[in-house]
Amino acid sequence: MTQTSHFLPQQPLQGSGAINIVVSNLDEKEGDTYFAEAEKNEKNGELNEAVTLFGKAAFEYNSSKQFARYGEALMRLSNAHYQLAHFVEAEQVVLNVALKNYSKMGSRNGQMESYSQLGRIYLALNKPVQSLWFYTQQGILAKQLGNSSAYIESVLGSANVKIRKKEYSLAAKDLDRAEILAKSANNVEFKNQIKDARSMLPAIAATKAVKKSSKKK
Repeated sequence: MTQTSHFLPQQPLQGSGAINIVVSNLDEKEGDTYFAEAEKNEKNGELNEAVTLFGKAAFEYNSSKQFARYGEALMRLSNAHYQLAHFVEAEQVVLNVALKNYSKMGSRNGQMESYSQLGRIYLALNKPVQSLWFYTQQGILAKQLGNSSAYIESVLGSANVKIRKKEYSLAAKDLDRAEILAKSANNVEFKNQIKDARSMLPAIAATKAVKKSSKKK
């Protein structure tokens, strides 16, 4: 189908039910094709092409009312924008489209994923208050859904926000908490992330100390 927007809803097609079903199936197949090509481009580092193709996939999925796939394509579109440092575009896709889609679907997993992505985006935009709020929302939903990985991710996100805010002691507590949670769940997924975040604490503190020392001289 001719694309008019990356993610705006298309007006319902008029005609018989049989025709609508055929068109819907074609839209879904086109969406799958675009999505697969977008993944290949993203893997090869061709992110601008990936943005275009994820947008086309989202359009086709929305046209065929495949709203779960629509949401997935939107999240991948946002992530491709994020990798290109197009943080405002990444934010708009999630905040104005994906999150609303998941809310209408009643998909709490989709909402949780959206909160996580917005936490990352706002941290990149140097908006720690908004970032912390969305990581907190992710953590609340993760607890309700019993998703330990997502909950640990939210705690790590909170730690990174506090590092950005130079609240090092609070960040260290979050990292300790994330480490305990990961060990109790036998989850090694976050081992390197915790290690990397922890390594930032003394490095930043040392830099701060050196600057203070230089000023005294």
